[in-house]
Amino acid sequence: MSESLTERRRRLLGPNVPTFYEKPVHIVRGEGVWLWDADGRKYLDCYNNVPHVGHCHPRVVEAIARQAAILNTHTRYLHEGILDYVEALTRKLGQGLSQAIMVCTGSEANDIALRMAQAMTGKSGIIATDNTYHGNTSAVSQLSTRRPPIGGRAGHVRLVPAPDSVHPVGGSIERQAEAFALNVGRAIVELEESGFGFSGMMLCPVFANEGLPALPKNFLEPTLGVIRRARGLVLCDEVQPGFGRVGSHWWGHQLMGFTPDVVTLGKPMGNGHPVAAVVTRPDVMETFRESFGYFNTFGGNPVSAAAAMAVLQVIDEEGLVQNAKEVGAYLLKGLKQLKHPLIAEARGTGLFFGVEFMKGDVPAGEFTGRVVEAMREEGVLLNRLGRHGNVLKLRPPMPFSRANADFALHALQRVLKATPV
Repeated sequence: MSESLTERRRRLLGPNVPTFYEKPVHIVRGEGVWLWDADGRKYLDCYNNVPHVGHCHPRVVEAIARQAAILNTHTRYLHEGILDYVEALTRKLGQGLSQAIMVCTGSEANDIALRMAQAMTGKSGIIATDNTYHGNTSAVSQLSTRRPPIGGRAGHVRLVPAPDSVHPVGGSIERQAEAFALNVGRAIVELEESGFGFSGMMLCPVFANEGLPALPKNFLEPTLGVIRRARGLVLCDEVQPGFGRVGSHWWGHQLMGFTPDVVTLGKPMGNGHPVAAVVTRPDVMETFRESFGYFNTFGGNPVSAAAAMAVLQVIDEEGLVQNAKEVGAYLLKGLKQLKHPLIAEARGTGLFFGVEFMKGDVPAGEFTGRVVEAMREEGVLLNRLGRHGNVLKLRPPMPFSRANADFALHALQRVLKATPV
């Protein structure tokens, strides 16, 4: 009997390598917002933020191929591509965020951000929420809450209760911002008293992995005041909300109305090509460069720079930020109109959505999982998130259209009607 693809994967990659779906999908081709499996079946991609401007966008593919045919080396030689890209990128950020380090993954970017905070403060204590993910390096995995580190979490890390729009910190929506800030303040005191000191807080500005809670624009204002008074840095992970996904702005921190000290970027930056970055002020960069010897062989190579530049150009030329705003509002309206006894809240911003399911006061994670599987059978790929896996997550590529939104909504209506409660 021949070996299945799943069996071969397990034999060669080892056990417990994650896949989506109980019956994994064997994807062989992508174009725009669509994916095709090995049997020729077509799926609407409502989950993948890696192909930010659409799967296999011809402009990005051409830029990669053209540069790969000319030169690909590292930044210890001079080349203009990385400089042209950083100039273009930082124009989108402003607010004094004018220098960057290019790397290969968001994990690497967040690892550097932690070291920037250490360099600026001379301290190592770091704060994140208790329901987040910031990457896979040894340092940032201490902040990520999917699985606790072997031997327990390090002493220099404090995790505070994540904001939640269905069960808010502090007991009410009105009190949540102050309650969140109070918890951050307590964590800072603990870090200082334990001898680690406080270097900064790392957060996703829209709290994506926390469940994408519906929060007011000024939600972080009290917390930012606490961090600033303690002379810590605000480290902003824009891997999920960045590059226009939130629709109204290019960046999640702009949507939430604050200026971070460090911004980290990842997956969408190269439309699938492995490129990421850390962007900060010159004073932070200088202090980091003096404190740490850092070089990344592949970070900012000419091919990566070309891929990233093509993505920026496509976002602008195809009006994808405005598209996220308009189509996002249309799809969110449709999600809010869904009728189902377990829907506690439908929420979102731009092309990023969460639909939370509850059975009374109990998170309906098992039901949400069945919805995800059933949507796959309907030809729509999405997933779930949140502490209990009870928030349906939709995060499609940026060229998503109203017709695509209708396709997804009609499929979800059928699934909700057919899935046992």
